[in-house]
Amino acid sequence: MSSDGSVRKAVIPAAGLGTRFLPATKATPKEMLPVVDKPAIQYVVEEAVAAGLEDVLFITGRSKRPLEDHFDRNLELEQVLREKGDQERLASVTESTDLARIHYVRQGDPLGLGHAVLVAENHVGGEPFAVLLGDDLIDPRDPVLPAMMEVRERFGGSVVCLMRVPRETISLYGCPAVRPTDSTDVVTITDLVEKPDVESAPSDYAVIGRYLLDPAVFDVLKATEPGRGGEIQLTDALRVLAGMPADAGGGVHGLVFHGRRYDTGDRLSYLQAVITLATEREDLGPDLRAWLVSFAEGL
Repeated sequence: MSSDGSVRKAVIPAAGLGTRFLPATKATPKEMLPVVDKPAIQYVVEEAVAAGLEDVLFITGRSKRPLEDHFDRNLELEQVLREKGDQERLASVTESTDLARIHYVRQGDPLGLGHAVLVAENHVGGEPFAVLLGDDLIDPRDPVLPAMMEVRERFGGSVVCLMRVPRETISLYGCPAVRPTDSTDVVTITDLVEKPDVESAPSDYAVIGRYLLDPAVFDVLKATEPGRGGEIQLTDALRVLAGMPADAGGGVHGLVFHGRRYDTGDRLSYLQAVITLATEREDLGPDLRAWLVSFAEGL
């Protein structure tokens, strides 16, 4: 365990089948779908590394070999680019290789997010750790992990990232019951419901895909029965942790995030993310924005 209790390791579940993007994901992991000119998953790893988490564990499944290859060396390609003197592209292909110490473990049975987190136990050990879901891209100009680490340092336990969403969409998310703290944008979570009906949702806060978890979560997950969809839900384990005493690793707080987040989990949101990020690029933005205006005028 880290001697100072700081968070050093990141866990990125990546075992899903990506069925919402078929047929594109029939042979290509959804995590490898490009967002402009980088696969979506690279943005997530870069976010972890920027927050000081240079030990990254992917929880993978079948057909995820392209993901592993992306973060590995491609000596033949590197040599070709080196011989051409194409230093810019050479740097772009070696960047992912040098990002972090990256490890992989297979989930085996697809039993849900809670089960995927539990698979990480042997690697994480007795340390607090971060979980980053690949469908949520956080704009690097609005980092959230460092602020979540500050919340954990003050309150202990586990920390989740929250955003306010239109109430009619709350059934797409985990939703907490909360009470305020004396810190702005930090709430104490008293209960959690996975994908509640609009009428029964305890708040308009949605849990998005960033978590800092106390290692106590592992014992809780081992005792968690399958919930919605026959899967072991991380939400159910967090509900238990919320009711546990602090000296046992319990307590869950939420940090309300007001920054830019891009959802790559469905087709429309994915396209919006690509366009948004591309229009903000210096090399692509001016021409793309001009084309978008012309295109919109012709509709």
